[in-house]
Amino acid sequence: MADETLSDDRQELQEHSPVSLTVSSSAKLRQNTASRVRKARSGAAKRIRTARRLRKAASFRSVDSRPQYQERPLQVAVKRVFDGLASLAGLILLAPLLIGVAAAVKLTSKGPVFFRQTRLGLNGQPFSILKFRTMYVDRCDASGLKHTVAGDPRITAVGRFLRRSSFDELPQLINVLRGQMSLVGPRPYVPGMQAGGIAYECLDYRYYDRLRVLPGITGLAQVNGYRGDASDEEAARIRLEYDLAYIENTGLWLDIKIIARTIIREFFKGSGA
Repeated sequence: MADETLSDDRQELQEHSPVSLTVSSSAKLRQNTASRVRKARSGAAKRIRTARRLRKAASFRSVDSRPQYQERPLQVAVKRVFDGLASLAGLILLAPLLIGVAAAVKLTSKGPVFFRQTRLGLNGQPFSILKFRTMYVDRCDASGLKHTVAGDPRITAVGRFLRRSSFDELPQLINVLRGQMSLVGPRPYVPGMQAGGIAYECLDYRYYDRLRVLPGITGLAQVNGYRGDASDEEAARIRLEYDLAYIENTGLWLDIKIIARTIIREFFKGSGA
């Protein structure tokens, strides 16, 4: 869902940080630091392997191969009908909430209710994604290349609540109804998206394989905890592996399970950012 928070690897590194800063020597400090880094990296490697196993990789070489995806017209049609009906039902049922959120955004800060940003859709076609505005107008980053972090001063008070609850993503039901997005799929990124300080497509040549299906409001990566800061190289690689895993295993039943997990994780537990 929302795409801006600290990466899991950084959080894991913080968890391994000592409570006390007292050390007996600089050598011991370096040793402790190296140990924490190894633990964080081993955690990231384990999550990458988990994502790759979802792709049923038989060998290391097959892991780096392009995802096996065969478009099935019937499956695509069923998914489109499901998306259309579900998004329409969602807009109707959530109408009071949407109106209330729109009023809160409008009354608490100057500017439009919605934030529009260009993202890459199916086959790389650009479209304008809709969100409730969560930042002050004069501080918004229309390019989307500047990642937000915890405590970002650009975010309004109402915006912080919307990001925690992921309510800021609800207008994307309109994108789904228009056929620009799906309820479930790889999250759409802005053109020129960067990871680890370099262009995502340079980080991994399979980046554009994500565009072989409609982007989604939520996805396999997001329900596995990878919905945050894509500037971290290791986290970006893991997210890509989950996206490719979804492409290879896409199906209506998988979509339903991801939607159910998203509702529990984002709306009930408030794990947004």
